[in-house]
Amino acid sequence: MTVVRLRHLAQVNPATPAFDRLHDNDEVTFLPMEVIWPDNRLDISQRRVKASVSTGYTRFQDGDVLVPKITPTFEAARSVLINGLYCGVGAGTTELHVLRPKSEVDARFLLYVTNTHGFLKLGKAEMYGVAGQQRVPDEFIRDYAVELPSLTAQRRIADFLDTETARIDKLADARKEQVKLMTERLDAIRNELFTDSPNYTPTPLMHLTDPTRPIVYGIVQAGPEIQDGIPYIKTGDLENLRINSLSRTSREIHNQYKRAAVHPGDIVMAMRASIGAVALVPDDIPEANLTQGTARIAARQGIDRRWLLQALQARSVQEQCQVRAVGSTFRTLNIWDLRRVVINVSPERTRDQQLDYLESSLARHRAITSSAVKQGVLLAERRQALITAAVTGQFDVSTASGRGVTE
Repeated sequence: MTVVRLRHLAQVNPATPAFDRLHDNDEVTFLPMEVIWPDNRLDISQRRVKASVSTGYTRFQDGDVLVPKITPTFEAARSVLINGLYCGVGAGTTELHVLRPKSEVDARFLLYVTNTHGFLKLGKAEMYGVAGQQRVPDEFIRDYAVELPSLTAQRRIADFLDTETARIDKLADARKEQVKLMTERLDAIRNELFTDSPNYTPTPLMHLTDPTRPIVYGIVQAGPEIQDGIPYIKTGDLENLRINSLSRTSREIHNQYKRAAVHPGDIVMAMRASIGAVALVPDDIPEANLTQGTARIAARQGIDRRWLLQALQARSVQEQCQVRAVGSTFRTLNIWDLRRVVINVSPERTRDQQLDYLESSLARHRAITSSAVKQGVLLAERRQALITAAVTGQFDVSTASGRGVTE
């Protein structure tokens, strides 16, 4: 097997004459980074007029391999072999390296090279730039050494990997679908429990909260990051509310907004961006504040905060939040409107039954989700290991029956 630098197998970030030959008002495919995913997740439906993407964008054509250059997209192995572009060409984010295969290499084999463990590990080590904005340099791509089998062998390897990775992807999709269906079932249970009933009392949210700690939003300007300062919660923190991931502000700013201090057991709701998203403040956050884009909701005596957290996620409440939000580009739910969101409050005994049922459903959901996530990680590792072994010649794919993943 011959070792060849990638620069000899593909043009790296070449010019695209086919793009230049188009008229300014011709449409081309447009690819922002968020649509660049391997397999059937790749979305090539977006188009732009050529004149609008002639400068400041990366150009490519059918048959090119696109390699994300920025962290963490590069490490996530999101390289794609692009085909089916409108007019055969496209433009997209500048955070891409373009590899245009030469005659010595099969395009699919080249794609699999960019998904091997060695390529991704060495590329990550070569990244430059500030934290969070590091990029894989052009020189790494050009100088990467590829163990190159014959063209016939390349195609045989690519055929094998097309089949085996499709099987792995099918299994991964099945796990995702399982989680999706479980989430939909949980939502349906929650919505049914909080649907209006003759025994329920429609009650504004402000009457379900602690009168000494009313619904408020937090810090308008948090100031510079203080390493040992007071943590504060942003809308982006609600999905995984952990003390070690929170930003921190000075105690002076915290004291200025002491009215918005949150305690363990308080509920925090997003008032901007993902409006209506909620989280319960855990015990490991004994002292914290909020940003202006979030609101504190403290349950009054006699209202179980866990029950209230579930009630706030019911469709009837979420729809009210969306309807009451104002603005076009940056929609915002204001405190006055949030306080008046109506919740169908059941009798106390019924609330206990609702909560027990919901929490047992939540436990099943967490177990299934945790299992699916673990299986997804294992499948991804298996996928990369299989690609690496096949591309680097660790086994002969022509006699590799049984080495792939089966259902």
